[in-house]
Amino acid sequence: MFSKRSDGVKVKKLDPVTKAAPFFMPDRISSTNYMDVKFRCEPIDEFISRQRKLGNNYTYTHIMIASLVRLFYLRPKLNYFVNHNIIYEHKDITLSMVAKKRLDDESEDVDLKFHFTGRESLPQIKEYVDKVIYENTREDSVYGTTKDADILGKLPAWLFRLAMVFIRWMDRHNCLPKSLIEASCFHCSLFMTNLKSIKLDAVKHHLYHFGNASIFVAMGKEKMEPVVERNKELKLGKVLNVTVTMDERVADGFYFSKTLRLWKDMFENLDCLLETMPDDGTKKMVIKKRSKKAKKSKVKSSKIKPLKNKKPKKDKAQLLLEKQHKKEEKEKLREEKEKIKEEKEKVKDEKKKLKKVN
Repeated sequence: MFSKRSDGVKVKKLDPVTKAAPFFMPDRISSTNYMDVKFRCEPIDEFISRQRKLGNNYTYTHIMIASLVRLFYLRPKLNYFVNHNIIYEHKDITLSMVAKKRLDDESEDVDLKFHFTGRESLPQIKEYVDKVIYENTREDSVYGTTKDADILGKLPAWLFRLAMVFIRWMDRHNCLPKSLIEASCFHCSLFMTNLKSIKLDAVKHHLYHFGNASIFVAMGKEKMEPVVERNKELKLGKVLNVTVTMDERVADGFYFSKTLRLWKDMFENLDCLLETMPDDGTKKMVIKKRSKKAKKSKVKSSKIKPLKNKKPKKDKAQLLLEKQHKKEEKEKLREEKEKIKEEKEKVKDEKKKLKKVN
């Protein structure tokens, strides 16, 4: 009915296959792919420990949110969503997650929603995230989503069902009010859950029919697993398991594979998240990596033994003289041995003569 949305803009100049994909796969759930991603925890722990000495208390949640925000900024197709067979792009990077006011069964769940431009640094994201979580997880706080859910929950079942049909119809035809979109945690760039905080491994979560979140990220707890080092050595390592659920209609496999490599590069050098992205519209991030040549040279240098004191090289003339002296010494030794033999033989002869005389 309406071509404009308050939370997104229609993507133009798409290739024919991408443009036709939502018509062949109109349902978000049937277009879902699942992926397991493993991150080594040693670089993360080293970064957190190093920053803690500087007075910055970062957690795995801060780092994961910051890496996802930066990733969505650098790879804009991740921020696409499909509505009524049309591909749109979110106007900002919106992340939703669920938090509990207390870690017990009766505690209330709070759906939180964070808005980013993508250029924020890790310190800025930490400050913003901590503030929103603190303000909305206090016992006396009531989040906006909770208010709206409470109003709908008080309706009779048949009226609630009818209201949801009408809301879905409005959303499908781009006439859902901005206030309802902002209150809905399902209208976002991605949904994230931190299962590590409740000591649970990552699960392959589903996407939602309602809303427009095209990606769901679940972060599980760390655990020890066999890992292969770069020198092909097998050993035990600490690994963070993360599962990603994605709508394959927003991008192809090649795009997702390059995105995954960039994401892993970030976790190998987390210092890149400490800097803000430029405001001039460029979307390039320099990730400083240790070159393979440098690594090899370091390994070789560690194996080199300390040099011994070597004698200076001699001239050929000196070498010839030394050889002659050696020969002369050998001849002298041989002559002395012969003299000793002759003397021994003389002594024997004299002994024999004396015996005959006796």
